[in-house]
Amino acid sequence: MNKYETVFILTPVLSDEQTKETVAKFKKVLADKGAEIVNEEAWGLKKLAYQIEKKTSGFYFLIEFNAEPAVIKTLETAYRRDEKVIRFQTVKLDKYAAEYAEKRRSKLGKKEEA
Repeated sequence: MNKYETVFILTPVLSDEQTKETVAKFKKVLADKGAEIVNEEAWGLKKLAYQIEKKTSGFYFLIEFNAEPAVIKTLETAYRRDEKVIRFQTVKLDKYAAEYAEKRRSKLGKKEEA
């Protein structure tokens, strides 16, 4: 199994409940295909660098997971089919990126405890 990280941006006009449902739907896609979700982060509403579909902001989410390569195609198809997703990107983490992600997670964990 490979380590992956996916970031997706949702349209800013969604309610809190709608964003949670959408994120849960993508997590279910991963779980149904046997992926192990390692970490998830809601980065919140952020301003976009440039307009996308006449929108200047969006809700950013990050999910780190372990999965087989075939899962990525299914996940990205789900992103493309959902009109709430403005943009997405999924990358395979090499050993250095995986180490960095783990350090970042541990730093976030320490901040939340304090």
